[in-house]
Amino acid sequence: MSASIVLGLGGTVDYELAWDAGVIASFASHHGIVASELDAAIPVVDERSLVVSILGYLKDGVGGERFVGSPEILDAFAARFDTRVTLGGTCVRAAIAMRSLGVDSLVHLVSIDDHVRRLLPDGVSYVCSADEDSTDPHLIVQYPAGAAIRVGDIEIVTEHPNRLIYVNDRPNRELVLSDELDAIVPDSRVFLVSGFNTIQDPALLEDRLRHIERLLGAVPAGGVSIFEDAGYHEPAFSLRAREAMAPAVAVYSLNEDELFAYLGRRFDLLDADAVEQALRDIAALIPARCLVIHTKHWALALGERAQEFAEAVRGGILMASTRYLVGDGQTAQDYARTAAMDVPERGVAFAHELERRFGARLACRPALVLTTPTPTTIGLGDSFVGGFIAALAASAADSTREVTRSPVDSRAL
Repeated sequence: MSASIVLGLGGTVDYELAWDAGVIASFASHHGIVASELDAAIPVVDERSLVVSILGYLKDGVGGERFVGSPEILDAFAARFDTRVTLGGTCVRAAIAMRSLGVDSLVHLVSIDDHVRRLLPDGVSYVCSADEDSTDPHLIVQYPAGAAIRVGDIEIVTEHPNRLIYVNDRPNRELVLSDELDAIVPDSRVFLVSGFNTIQDPALLEDRLRHIERLLGAVPAGGVSIFEDAGYHEPAFSLRAREAMAPAVAVYSLNEDELFAYLGRRFDLLDADAVEQALRDIAALIPARCLVIHTKHWALALGERAQEFAEAVRGGILMASTRYLVGDGQTAQDYARTAAMDVPERGVAFAHELERRFGARLACRPALVLTTPTPTTIGLGDSFVGGFIAALAASAADSTREVTRSPVDSRAL
């Protein structure tokens, strides 16, 4: 088996809850939860601590991913809501997004069941390290802007929509790698790495990092290797993964929540002075050849080859924006409508100012102004990655056609 685009390292089955502020408020009242104890980072060991964590995230107005002590907690909580089954994981959602533009790929899975077989679209092939079927669903809580929940003597009102992920997923926690990767990656043009964030055993993390480091060394000349960061269930493991991946990949990608967490501060994403300092700080913390950072207001590439990735950054914005507006089932026509939207002048001015400050080492593209009564916040980062890679694939195809038309050599990916 061979593939031009290889996406790893693990997919998931997601239980997406239909948002119901009344049910969340009733949980808070039932458990006697008060405002002073709201904490997104509390260990989730039972239903009460799960609700405290959810409310903590809502109070802070951010998204995140957390480990839950047992799958039974998730099953019991999900039973109180209307729920639908979808596929998740960065590699799988990226592959589905790319397929909407006709771009084929291969995903590496660590678990498989009938949901996966049924929901993976044609054009997305897979290899899987599991030797039997299993289902370890991820609980996805998606909250809207303006959600109001009373907790004790305060009312929480969310400013922006976002999503929370709660998991107890043994296959992704162990992240067993298929031997087939050793044969597939050396023939790939793009290799995406993600998924270390769910590992909880330091020896397992070291083993998986060493294996992936070897594979990254096998990506052919002219290929692009990408690491997509995430929220770590064991925060201390984040540093080790960054140390291994930053020098090993062509692109190190993260979102705004991870940016804030790594820097230990929040700031206005449209304040050029604050963003400039943040970019200098994150570049020192993560000395990658090229950082890609995607936020609700802009996305950018910083470092080597930043200008080469400018259109890929734009492609990521368009794909994530399309998902935000349309949700599952987006099409190439939906993407084209998003691409035709006007770019806000303030965003253009901000992007130009950042580019002025960093020169050729930075390519920034503004986000679109998106308005919909039913936003999708699940999988936006995954869709950004899919759009980024789809744009790389389109660029490679254009280069190939140009080589065919002209004797002048043109670099592919």
